[in-house]
Amino acid sequence: MRARVHIIGAGMAGLAAAVRLRDTGADITLYEAAPRAGGRCRSYVDPHLGLEIDNGNHLLLSGNHAVMAYLDAVGARDRLVGPSSTSFDFLDVRSGLRWSVRPGNGPVPWWILDSRRRVPDTKIADYWTLVRLLRADPAATVADCIGTGGVLFSRFWEPLTLAVLNAAPTEGAASLMQAVLKETVAKGAHACRPLLARRSLADTFIDPALAALAGAGVAVKFGARVDALVQGVAGVTALSVNGASIPVAADDVVILAAPAWNAAELVPGLSVPPAGDAIVNIHYRLAEASATPEIVGIVSGLSQWVFRRGEIASVTISAAGAVADTGADNLAAQCWPEVAAALSQPQGPMPTAPMPPFRVIKERRATPAQTPAAVALRPKTQSGAHNLLLAGDWTDTGLPATIEGAVRSGFAAADIAAVRVGARDVHRGAA
Repeated sequence: MRARVHIIGAGMAGLAAAVRLRDTGADITLYEAAPRAGGRCRSYVDPHLGLEIDNGNHLLLSGNHAVMAYLDAVGARDRLVGPSSTSFDFLDVRSGLRWSVRPGNGPVPWWILDSRRRVPDTKIADYWTLVRLLRADPAATVADCIGTGGVLFSRFWEPLTLAVLNAAPTEGAASLMQAVLKETVAKGAHACRPLLARRSLADTFIDPALAALAGAGVAVKFGARVDALVQGVAGVTALSVNGASIPVAADDVVILAAPAWNAAELVPGLSVPPAGDAIVNIHYRLAEASATPEIVGIVSGLSQWVFRRGEIASVTISAAGAVADTGADNLAAQCWPEVAAALSQPQGPMPTAPMPPFRVIKERRATPAQTPAAVALRPKTQSGAHNLLLAGDWTDTGLPATIEGAVRSGFAAADIAAVRVGARDVHRGAA
């Protein structure tokens, strides 16, 4: 009888673990309480807009090597799209000033010597903050390293920190920002080109994975809520799924890839980070489709980032606790002029087009907290039970709570599980 791997949760971490293990010869079952896979990385057809939209906007970078390996493994790398060159465009909606940050090739940041490539009104000496972040103490916040004043802070570090950590610089862990910078900006333009899902998150990350798993005979059970883990001296001995007991043999492995709050319910005493701040996303249906994706950072506005893809323009507001209870109509009305300005021509007048149809999505448990104290609570992949492994962007990946972090956690759990069940090999794809 083949050893079994039980994967709890079909979000990005659980899917990544299953994809990694699918050709190992193990008997794999994926349990998902919801009617669909994806977790916080999901899409649906909105009846009001008449279009498929994502629950939130996820910006990836070309240096996200685990994501690229995952997409290669499911044959979907071509479903990520982005600008042909590495450029991050910004608009200050108060002054109307526009600029682009364009990192150079190679690890030495010669690009900061060129005033046309760096943030306007900044000096070369201002970028010493990058070095301080790369040397940050684990207990430091981003603001401890870079301060909270100056043009570079307001026009670059603050919007970047909000986007990466879903936290203000005074709260976000410098160690997580450091990890991102080391793998992207510090390596040069080839590692930090911005990328978006070509059509939707489901089309890029979820549907190809489910097809690959079905082709490999992996069982994916939707509406299957794991409501208890039965543990004995030998580790997990059974799962309770919708109240029914499923035995777990001594040589089986359980990968718990549920959200942090759910994992804490299933494993009493498990250390997990608390919930972080809310994220608000607003999707507007435009009159005309765009042939190429656009990404614009917003300064001095309620909006923080604007993404345009096809007929949809989307706004992201991170660390949105202060506005999460604001009515949807008010939020959309406040953000629409900023969106319209961001997508207009640089020399054109401020647009006066009426607000198009919209949908506001509020994710109140968008990410785990990403403060230094919360990072210290992240558990390792191996739990206290020998046959129970943990996966999720809330585990000790060393990265922020992103798709990249979730995928890496799933891969890490799968690699350990493969050894435990005596699998032939893991499906690593191409990095």
